[in-house]
Amino acid sequence: MTGSKPFTAQGLNADFDPDDPPDLSAPQWREQFDRAPVRRGRPPLESPKILTTIRLDAEVIKAFRSQGPGWQTRVNEALQEWLQSQKK
Repeated sequence: MTGSKPFTAQGLNADFDPDDPPDLSAPQWREQFDRAPVRRGRPPLESPKILTTIRLDAEVIKAFRSQGPGWQTRVNEALQEWLQSQKK
């Protein structure tokens, strides 16, 4: 940091409180923020899932939902297993 120093020749600066956060609007901080890359959200997936609509029998949905949260993931896994069995 190139701002004012908290220490003087006599010791600790009277205006300096170590518990106070730094002034992030200061020019040296603004420059660092402007150079920093902006990364929002989750990182992109290598093979993202595709949103689709599918109609399934009520008993199939009821059976998967009765197993608790994550039922859509379990449906996907069941379909993946079926797909693998068809490749053999």
